Amino acid sequence: MADDDSRAGSRYATRPILDWCADTHAPHDAALARAFAPPDGVPAIMVGPSEGRLLALLCKLAGARKAVEVGTLVGYSTIHIARALGDGGHLWSIEFDPAHAAIARDNLAAADLSDRVTVVEGAGVDVLPTLEGHGPFDAVFIDADKLNYDRYGTWALANLRSGGIVLGDNAFLFGELLDDSDRGRAMRGFHELVAKACDSVCIPTPDGLVLGIKRT
Repeated sequence: MADDDSRAGSRYATRPILDWCADTHAPHDAALARAFAPPDGVPAIMVGPSEGRLLALLCKLAGARKAVEVGTLVGYSTIHIARALGDGGHLWSIEFDPAHAAIARDNLAAADLSDRVTVVEGAGVDVLPTLEGHGPFDAVFIDADKLNYDRYGTWALANLRSGGIVLGDNAFLFGELLDDSDRGRAMRGFHELVAKACDSVCIPTPDGLVLGIKRT
């Protein structure tokens, strides 16, 4: 059920409630804890524990075996997704910053996932075309530079199988989704692309997560 306040946008998820739910449904093991605590100089901008768990569950529900992630950072969401893939599955994860990519590879090795994940260095718009030979893919997760979300969405929809899922984090754009800016236009374009080609929803996570299931 909902009440007038929640329909108007109020939220009842206090910090203690969020922490309790994460501890209950998405507890960290050693590998996840390591990836969730990046070293000094690396921004802690990865998804939260509940959002990471959500990514994994959605990939499981989709029966994903081949997946692409745009935006590795140091591998936190990467671990969630890779663990969710079916037998023989593989994840290609793209990271622009070589230093971050190196940390991610170490974190994936600590999680015993090196054989299941390929971290590819470079800009997403340049790397994605080189992965097309591995497709079609079952899942694409986008969590990278916001100016190119519409371009990433176009690629994802062209390279997903029917019934595959596209996921886009920061879909509210930190409150700037409706702004008349290049970032706002790119993110709105991403929403609209997914809505046109998929059965879709924007899940109201802290900054919004677009989920689309590609139509036949």
